[in-house]
Parts: sequence; structure tokens; C-alpha cells
Amino acid sequence: MYSFKTEQGKIFHQLAHWTIRLVPLSFVTGSLVALFLWLLDWATHTRWQHLWLLFLLPLAGMLIWALYHYFGRDAEAGNNLVMDEIHEPGGGVPARMTPLVLLGTIITHLFGGSAGREGTAVQMGGSIADIFAKWYRLKKEDRSVLLMCGMAAGFGAVFGTPVAGALFAMEVLFIGRIKYHALIPCLISAVLADIVCSSYGIIHTHYTIHTKIAQTVTTWIPGFSFDLLLLLKVIGAGIAFGLAGMAFARCTHLLKRGWTRLIPAKWLIPVAGGIVIIGGCYALGNFDYLGLGVVNPNGHNSIVSAFTTGGVDAWSWLWKLLFTAVTLSAGFKGGEVTPLFFIGAALGNTIAVLSGAPADLFAGLGFIAVFAAATNTPVACMVMGVELFGGENILYFAVACFTAYYFSGHSGIYKAQRIAVPKIHRK
Repeated sequence: MYSFKTEQGKIFHQLAHWTIRLVPLSFVTGSLVALFLWLLDWATHTRWQHLWLLFLLPLAGMLIWALYHYFGRDAEAGNNLVMDEIHEPGGGVPARMTPLVLLGTIITHLFGGSAGREGTAVQMGGSIADIFAKWYRLKKEDRSVLLMCGMAAGFGAVFGTPVAGALFAMEVLFIGRIKYHALIPCLISAVLADIVCSSYGIIHTHYTIHTKIAQTVTTWIPGFSFDLLLLLKVIGAGIAFGLAGMAFARCTHLLKRGWTRLIPAKWLIPVAGGIVIIGGCYALGNFDYLGLGVVNPNGHNSIVSAFTTGGVDAWSWLWKLLFTAVTLSAGFKGGEVTPLFFIGAALGNTIAVLSGAPADLFAGLGFIAVFAAATNTPVACMVMGVELFGGENILYFAVACFTAYYFSGHSGIYKAQRIAVPKIHRK
């Protein structure tokens, strides 16, 4: 009994120490994310009101290149640098990463680049966490945990999904392994940062799955009910979501190598990327695939509209994939996750129309499953589905995310992600 009390006492002492360390980190990260989301909202509305800003995108790309070239140095590695520092602590995550990625992302969105926001929030969280780690004079292992907490805080606050944020920070580092030793610290930091961000009046977009799935009790599994035909459709959709996530990751990496080979002068790469984005808009005859894509003043081709039948064009998921791959590979800043939400929701809507399935359910499944495929984080994405849409359809969330995870292969958007457990076991 004495040893039990001693063990629990040590655990309590350890958690108390982590909580004290995490309160200031979470406050600063949550505040920065709130500022970032406010600026991002301003940039998005300004661009829609002044579409001519798109023609300045090549110059904006040149400005971002100059900022990182003259002031960024290793900060250019972004999320991968934070992940590498968690794997093997080295030179640290530079403090300048926060202002650079914040400014670069706002510039990207203001002038029409197709990008997200997760990368910015995670990089800010990692950069701030490294500052605190130096102040606390932490050992390497504790410093790695604090960096994970910074990632969790940024992710949880920017999407309003603290539990998914905590799991994401632990799951994204390795394919097939979750770093459970950071479980409670990551959860504490994500929850606190989300509370701080929300306290500034930040309101996250709400997505709702209205369809109530008719439950059919199967005779061969007593006590367990599900719609068998719908489940088969979800499995098929999960395969498509996995392939879409793989396509996005490979396309982005391929384009990045292609730009480098075709254009020796690095400052011209974002200029060329901006020109391609402008040309793509006029080739399609619309501006629907710029920015985040969460909402669209036209009420069509957005994440929100994907939850309604006919809310997106059949190939809108592919156009968003290409626009985002071009934007990020050319050196513009932001993140991949919100565009992945768009790609998945739009693809899910298209599959629903073709298969006769509920559009809102399949948009929600695609929303989380393509993200799971591209980042190799199926557990975090399943939980995100529950946080965003409720727990009624958790079976379908799990099936879609886990299937997509396997069918995406070992590709992913983060080069620093390591393989701990291969998806295919060879004898």
C-alpha cells in the first residue's frame, strides 16, 4: 500500500509540474492562434471584396521568399523542423518561426494562395514551446514532450478540437505508434489553448450531419446494429479517400522537386506558382479554390456547401487538390489540413451522389478520412469526427479513417514522419 501511495504521489507531483509549465505556454499559443484566426478572417474577406489582389500573388510569393531567405534560414523547414527536433533535439526551433509563418500565411491568403492554417498554428506552438523549454532548462526528453505540447496547443486551438489536437501531436511523429508518455501534458495544453483562443471571441465553423442513419439489426451479430449496405459504401469511400490523400502528398512532393529542376532561380518559383494559380482560376472561370475554402460567398464549392446535395461540382475535390499542391510546393505558407478537409468533403459529396448515400454523412467522412490518409493519423481524425459532428456515427468515422489510412500507403505530407510499424507486414 505504501509503495502504491508513493507511486501515485510521484505521478501527481509530475503532473503538477507539467501543468505549471503548460499554463503560460498554452496562454501564449492560444492568444497567438486567436490573433492568427482574426487576421486570417480579415485577409479572406478582403480578398473576396477585392479580387484584383489575386494579380499580385506572384509579387506576394516573391516577398515571402525574400522574408525566409534573408531572415528565416532553418525556419523554412516548418512542421518538419518541429518534428525533427522532437525526434532528435538539436539546434532548436527558432523563435523567428512564429512571426515569419504568421506573416507569410496572411500574405498567402490575402493574395489568393490556396492553403490552410494548421501548419501555421503548429509551427507557432512549436516555436513558442522551444522558447519556454530554454527558459525552463529542460532535459532532452522533457523538451521533446514540451514541443509536442506546443503542437497540440496550436492544433487544438486553431480547429477547436482539443482532444484531436492532443492525439495528433502524439500520433503524427510515427506511422504506427503513438507517444503515450506525453498523453496528459498534450491534453492539458490543447484544452487550455482552446479555452484561451475561444475567450477572445473566436468562433469556429460548425459542421452538422443532419442525416439520421436507419439502423438495421443484423441477425448474425446479436446486440449490434448497423446498416450493412451503408457500411460497404463507407468502406469503398474509405479506399477512395486513402487514394486521394496519397495523391495529394505525392503531387505536392513531385511539384516541389519539379519547380527546383525547371527553375534554377529560387525566387522565381513562387512567381511561377502565382502565375499558374491565376491562370487556373481563369481557365475554370471561377475563384472557388483560393484560400481556405471553408465558405464561399457564391454559396457553392466550399467545405460548408459540401454537406448539402449538389453543393459542390463533381471534380471540385481535384481542383482544390491541384491548386493547393501548386501553392504549397511553390513556397507559399499556410498548411495542408483545411484544404484536405475541402478535398475530402467534396470527394465524399461526389461519392454520395454516385452511390445514393447521404451527402452530409459522406462529406463528413471525407473531411476526416482524407486528412487521416495524408497525415497517417487515423485515431486523431476519428476523434476529430466525434468532436466536430457528434458521436452517433463513430462506427463509420472509424471505418472511413482506418481504411483510408491503410490505402494511402506510406506516403504522407510530412517528410519528418518516421515509420515505426509498417502497414504491410512482409514475411
